[in-house]
Amino acid sequence: MQTLAQHLTSQAVNDSLSQLILTLADTSKAISHAVRHGALAGVLGATEQENVQGETQKKLDIITNDMLKDALKADGTVRGLASEEEDHVVEVSPNGQYLVCFDPLDGSSNIDINSLVGTIFSILPATKGPAPAGELTETSFLQSGRNQLAAGYVLYGPSTMLALTTGQGVQLFTLHPETNEFLLTNAAMSISPDTQEFAINMSNQRFWEAPMQTYIADLLLGKIGPREKSFNMRWIAAMVGDVHRVLSRGGIFTYPSDNKDPKKPYKLRLMYEANPMAFLVEQAGGKASTGYETILDIQPTHIHQRVAVILGSSNEVDACLSYHGIDYSEEPNPEV
Repeated sequence: MQTLAQHLTSQAVNDSLSQLILTLADTSKAISHAVRHGALAGVLGATEQENVQGETQKKLDIITNDMLKDALKADGTVRGLASEEEDHVVEVSPNGQYLVCFDPLDGSSNIDINSLVGTIFSILPATKGPAPAGELTETSFLQSGRNQLAAGYVLYGPSTMLALTTGQGVQLFTLHPETNEFLLTNAAMSISPDTQEFAINMSNQRFWEAPMQTYIADLLLGKIGPREKSFNMRWIAAMVGDVHRVLSRGGIFTYPSDNKDPKKPYKLRLMYEANPMAFLVEQAGGKASTGYETILDIQPTHIHQRVAVILGSSNEVDACLSYHGIDYSEEPNPEV
């Protein structure tokens, strides 16, 4: 089996980007170690702090965020970083070539029940924005998801797994527990175009827009409904786990807009969650949309921007979009 480093060499990924990916992977090994220690290390539970989104931070949110910040500051290739747990962008190195956006511990509400969590990351080129003298500002990060050079997630479960794309398909690596190396275990992840499995937070059903209400109602009708087939629902309550299932065996994952809190109609963050996951899904032959717009084509307006998300098996995403009055069925799948 190829190691991660060997794989990056075989894909002709340039040295500086390879170095950054390896730094992220090595840090995820340390995070995996911290997650596995759990209560033994006194890292479970919540703090008295809130992040910029007004959410109570878990102890491991802060610990893992600091681990990634420290590693990226020492890497030398990073111009700046943006994190779900940071109010503002963080300047790292004036000569860095890359910007890194990350969710240090996606699904951290699952920590206290020993369920799936993960780290999600996105790598963008460090371009000089309108700020004077190349100053790093939030504007530097406001790039379309199409600009991503690499994206991935690390899933901390029974095995620690890394899903990665550098724009050459999606590869899955598994952390060997003895050698502590990420080894290539799936060289080309592929999402089946059709599925009978969906993931959604049903507790919000009464707050969804009418198109999503109707779509899910038709799925629940199964064979006696207009879809004429039975569907199963799965919900892990951590995007990283639900998307991993979609990449592994197909399916559709959605966190649609809702009116539960009119000031916060969307849940998932564009820069830290939606963009990197959409990049992975498209590279594996799937589709990713808000219901009205392809996620990777969105021009961000601020680093903590939230969006609706519908992603997964291409034909099922098209079916969902048809309820929203959108017909993407004529669009070709992105090259993988």
